[in-house]
Amino acid sequence: MTCSTVKEENVAKAVARIEEAAKLGANVVCLQELFAGQYPCQEEDHLKFQEAEPIPGPTSEAIQAAAAKWGVVVVASLFEKRAEGLYHNTAAVYDADGTQLGIYRKMHIPDDPHYYEKFYFTPGDLGFRSFQTKFGRVGVCICWDQWFPEAARLTALTGAQMLFYPTAIGWLVDEKDEYGPAQVSAWETMMRSHAIANGVFVCAPNRVGLEGTIEFWGHSFVSDPNGNLLKVGSHDQEEILVVECNLAQIDFARTHWPFLRDRRIDAYAGLTKRYLDEGAL
Repeated sequence: MTCSTVKEENVAKAVARIEEAAKLGANVVCLQELFAGQYPCQEEDHLKFQEAEPIPGPTSEAIQAAAAKWGVVVVASLFEKRAEGLYHNTAAVYDADGTQLGIYRKMHIPDDPHYYEKFYFTPGDLGFRSFQTKFGRVGVCICWDQWFPEAARLTALTGAQMLFYPTAIGWLVDEKDEYGPAQVSAWETMMRSHAIANGVFVCAPNRVGLEGTIEFWGHSFVSDPNGNLLKVGSHDQEEILVVECNLAQIDFARTHWPFLRDRRIDAYAGLTKRYLDEGAL
């Protein structure tokens, strides 16, 4: 999706796209990161906190109603107001009957030029989670989480069969010519590696459109457990990707590449440290 500056327009568009996806045969629908507005973190602006809502709130309830109406599971990324002065980048998961199965709060919070998320979002405190839905077990991480193999692994270890990454990532306009292709390639490669290493489907819906100094690069995709790209979106068009995910592939992939079997969990204590100074555990 592209997003306007009017929340009601964006929410109405998302609800319409859920309906369209359901009519195209979708069972599970994932919206892009923070779909209810333009990406708020290009600058540090206290007024942007007014865009946040509690969960449940008007935006989440509109999505919840759409899930129930069309009989689809929906993953919806929201700017959550948890309390006065306490905000999260949160994904809510709704089952096909509209039941809210739970939320995931973004764990890794970036702070880069025009991605000043640490100003807005408190890191998640719920850990890495997955949710049993009518159509399979869905794990959710959010955008910057996609660069961390630990997040994908821990979510997979909760039983996730499909790992969704609602995303808002793009090129800084003055860097696109020099770094653009490499950035997209790294982003895609990282998530395909999560699919392979964990034997899961990975789905990454990213926004499109120019907002301020960021050209969101789209390129939404779905990867199977072998890292094969099943479908890829364009860089600049609003699209719905409807992709069949055969969950039987998960067992096949994991028995032929038994990475979970061969993990040396007795040797990984160092992962809980920031850095192994002088190689010490």
